[in-house]
Amino acid sequence: MASIADTAAPRRFRIGQTDLIQKIAIATALILFACALFAPLIAPYDPLAQSLLSRLRPPMGFDRYASGHYTGTDELGRDVLSRALYGLRLTLTLAFAGAVIGLAIGGTLGLIAGLRRGWVEDTIMSLVDMQIAIPFTLVALLILSLFGSSLTVLVLVLGIAGWEQYARIVRAEVRKLGALPFIEAARAAGAGPVYTARHHVLPNIVSPLVVQFTLAVSNIVILESTLSFLGLGVQPPQPSLGSMVGLGRDYMPTAPWIVLTPAALIVALTFSVQILGDWLRDRADVRLRDR
Repeated sequence: MASIADTAAPRRFRIGQTDLIQKIAIATALILFACALFAPLIAPYDPLAQSLLSRLRPPMGFDRYASGHYTGTDELGRDVLSRALYGLRLTLTLAFAGAVIGLAIGGTLGLIAGLRRGWVEDTIMSLVDMQIAIPFTLVALLILSLFGSSLTVLVLVLGIAGWEQYARIVRAEVRKLGALPFIEAARAAGAGPVYTARHHVLPNIVSPLVVQFTLAVSNIVILESTLSFLGLGVQPPQPSLGSMVGLGRDYMPTAPWIVLTPAALIVALTFSVQILGDWLRDRADVRLRDR
């Protein structure tokens, strides 16, 4: 008959594996953020400098002529590693800017929907349902086709990509908090909606918003990479991870390193940020943390 220790061992092993994956993901996310922040200091070459004599050189170690190009060069002789680091920097900047805009829009509308009942709440939640029902990638393609692919338009498009998630979370939290005694006491004392929202509601919904913000960054990275891959995101010669993959797909049979480096960064970034969001959710949820 198996003992209690024998039955508990697999569970401890699984928990240890989960902790290890989280640590690896968090370390990877921190390294990628540091590489993006210090890209001008780390990049060995100018990401826009061209050298047709060095075009399509394989990574260093595979070709004696590729000296100094650790991950090779692209079709115009530009250093792939330098462009990937600057592309990571731009992709993360766009992702954070879009997540902040989404948080501002969705958080404000969700707060209004939670505090104001009736037609105001119905109208806002109808907009949320419309946003969820329509695939946003198609909406983004339409907007960028009509108004151009400038960075300003791109940031605005990325900003409205996930505002409905913030709105739903904030509305649900406000509705839940509204039934608690301290909110009723504040209203009975004469506190207005703005005072109640600032001093009593917002401090209690920071944790779920932080978690959603982290997950939104990962989703926006994928969306920006998709738009740039299709040619409607960041325009050449400015590098982004998605545009590098899109421009290098024609050279996959002969020079796969052009695509592999930015694609690996996209996978590592989205994976690590998603795991980081799950870790933040576990830390923010008292029930999961105690368990």
